[in-house]
Amino acid sequence: MTVKPGVDWGENVPIPAGALELASDADVAAAIGRGETRALLVRGGDLFRTVGAPLALSSVVRLSIDAVRVTADGVDATAVGHVVARRPGRFGWWRGPIVCVMNVEHIGRSDVAPRAHPNDGRFDLVSVAARMSVRSRWQAWRRLATGTHVPHPDIATRRGRQESFTFDRPLGLWVDGVRRGTVRSLTVSVVPDAAVIHV
Repeated sequence: MTVKPGVDWGENVPIPAGALELASDADVAAAIGRGETRALLVRGGDLFRTVGAPLALSSVVRLSIDAVRVTADGVDATAVGHVVARRPGRFGWWRGPIVCVMNVEHIGRSDVAPRAHPNDGRFDLVSVAARMSVRSRWQAWRRLATGTHVPHPDIATRRGRQESFTFDRPLGLWVDGVRRGTVRSLTVSVVPDAAVIHV
């Protein structure tokens, strides 16, 4: 059941015997996608960072998490952290539109979606208008670490369960930090309580 305001999320349990240790969001998503039956022990990635990057000694927290179903030009994938569409290349963050579908707060050290929660039955959509200037992007980038880049007139945020996008020109696609080529048509939808993890 997705988390409710004012209700504790997760429970402390002993470290499961034979747990599969996973070091990245992409590893967690792959394990969920293949129906892994071992307990999932998350030890890295943006999902791990969002839940506080706990250091387990003898016990861990058992949590339910949502996932994001991704359909990109007819090809399906699963994400547990984030889905990003932007111009390809090193300077893709600095020009053109950016779409970030966030199941977690972070992309690396950047607190992209400060209100995102991995088990609330919704994703947070953060989109940057193509018209946003390089100077404004630089100013927003400097505030990303603290999540204070929003509100901004060229950065739209909203929450949702399903969303579809059609891009005028192909954008690069990253699913949980892994490059997935380019995309023109993108649909994302939340899968509530998709898996149980241990952190």
